[in-house]
Formats: sequence, structure tokens, C-alpha cells
Amino acid sequence: MSKANHSEIAQLRQQIEMELASMRYGLSGFASGNARHTFIHTRMERVGDCQNMLAQYLGEQEATQIVCQMYMHSMEHEQSQETRS
Repeated sequence: MSKANHSEIAQLRQQIEMELASMRYGLSGFASGNARHTFIHTRMERVGDCQNMLAQYLGEQEATQIVCQMYMHSMEHEQSQETRS
């Protein structure tokens, strides 16, 4: 894998992390109902787009595994923040 591919993968992982963080904030934010659903749905679609791009570099199975791990880590982070409050 070339350096350019490593850089693209790193950028995609960073984008996924930002989308998951935004989604977490949307879950705990002030928006409610349809506005919250739309916000979170949009973030999940963006994560899916990044996952599809990752799959081009790593294969579908590895991309899925990475995104699932990142999602679980993100949600665990949210739960640990809630227990501290």
C-alpha cells in the first residue's frame, strides 16, 4: 500500500471520528424529534460513505470492522461521560 493510500485511510478515519463525535453531541443536544433524527441520520450516512471509500482501500470486511470498532469506542466514550455527570 502506498503512502498516498495510508494518508487517504487516515483522513477517512479522521472524518469518521468527527461524524461519530457530531452524532454523539446530537444525541445529547437540545434538538428533539425530527430535527434530531435528521441530524443523526445525516451523520450516519456520511459515516457510511466513508466506510465505502475505506472498503476500496482495505476491503469491505476490514472497513466494516474498523467502523464498528470506532462506533463502539465512540458510544463507550459517551456512556463514560454520562456517568461522570
